[in-house]
Amino acid sequence: MSLVRGKAGAITFGLVGYLFLVELVSGILQGFYVPLIPDIVDHLGIKDADFNWFEAAQLLLSAIVVPILAKLGDMYGHKRILLVSTVLTAGATWWLAFTGDFTTFLIAWALQGFYVVWLPLEVALIFDRGRTTGTGASQTRRAAGYLVVALEAGAILGALGGGRLFKAFGGSGDAVTPTLMVPAIAVTLVFFAILFGVPESKPLPGRSLDIWGFALLTLGLLFITSGLTFLRINGPGTWWVYALMVVGVLVFVPWSRFELRQKDPAIDLRVLKQPTMWPVQLTAGLVGISLLGAQAPLATFAGTPTSTGYGLGMEADEISYIIGAYLVSMIIGALLFPRLSRWASPRVALIVATFFVATGYLLFLVNHTTIWGTFLNMAIAGIGSGALVGALPSAAAAAAPRGQTGIATALTNTTKTIGGSFASAVFAIVLAAGAIGTASSLFGYMTVFAICGIGALVAAVLLFLVPKLAFADVEDEILLPEAVRDEV
Repeated sequence: MSLVRGKAGAITFGLVGYLFLVELVSGILQGFYVPLIPDIVDHLGIKDADFNWFEAAQLLLSAIVVPILAKLGDMYGHKRILLVSTVLTAGATWWLAFTGDFTTFLIAWALQGFYVVWLPLEVALIFDRGRTTGTGASQTRRAAGYLVVALEAGAILGALGGGRLFKAFGGSGDAVTPTLMVPAIAVTLVFFAILFGVPESKPLPGRSLDIWGFALLTLGLLFITSGLTFLRINGPGTWWVYALMVVGVLVFVPWSRFELRQKDPAIDLRVLKQPTMWPVQLTAGLVGISLLGAQAPLATFAGTPTSTGYGLGMEADEISYIIGAYLVSMIIGALLFPRLSRWASPRVALIVATFFVATGYLLFLVNHTTIWGTFLNMAIAGIGSGALVGALPSAAAAAAPRGQTGIATALTNTTKTIGGSFASAVFAIVLAAGAIGTASSLFGYMTVFAICGIGALVAAVLLFLVPKLAFADVEDEILLPEAVRDEV
């Protein structure tokens, strides 16, 4: 890990180490509750299907608040907003431990979604710290890779620890509260790691918050993500869900005109339309289809009884091995990406990663009848996905001008969330069509895998439109001919 030591404003071991702890806790939050879902459902006295509302509410909140918090980080310092989001996440996580009814649990679960802004803020902070070294882009890619390792390792720890802690506390309804206190303690402790271990970035002075721009942006995202959520829950026969999404899209027409007139817009559309930026943002949305939308279909496909003529007939504990292998492959991808970027170029590494995702999911069309075939497919897709989780916000940070790194990295998260919401809605409809009893049809599953693969394939093609030497270090650009630097 050749991060710079000792130099003022450098990306240091200590900085990455403390942020590693933050992402470890972020991963724990993402994995901890999954094995506890049946027990939480019993604790709240609700139906299994009602748990979908928790996920929908958290995705909705994260899509809305992440851009705003990231812009505040650009204005007032990324560490400061990282602390604010950690306080909000800690408060919501403690609330989850002591609530016992559907409504308050739903509110607390949604508010816990503030942790989604951690990785974009961390990447922006790291890149801003490394600007003065001339190697900020490559150092950020390397650091982001280690953060993704922490994220996935935390998810594994959370998934393994949640169920075991519940059993250790008695395995009954009384065990829910002490079990849910564990992630709350972890988030609380990580607040102090940020407070005492992470240095502040240097915000650009003279900034202002475009309140009306963010209000219109929030309104548009609210309509679109709400429409997608209700489409998944209510089904394709509900006409008004389409009306919600159309209204959301139409909101962006006056919003874009308004933003182009602002001196300091909520989102600088002039930066967004640059060839180093828009393909990255679209890639995040397209890869979000598989990153956020495909995990549930994969699990149900693996658990489908072989008596249906397809599926793997795996038990819950066996399915966890596939999920674990996927997460480990993501760790491998996160570690390999900066090395491939150094050997070839960041653009080539991004293209290779998206092709890995596409290949992994498209292989399901011809290789889905054996457990080992599924392991292979998921390992290939996982390597590409792990690389992209840290690489996309790093690329956006490198392409953004000073003072806009936070909002640029956050947009990769927002577009990824929208892609995942779209995928979840479409996949729910596709898998429900032609279902045999409780099992979805083979055609439905193959359609899901094809959509994931084709989405990643389109992303790879879009990345060919990025300038060849994009996202390079400043000191590398100095060595280039002037004409090539202009292209970059």
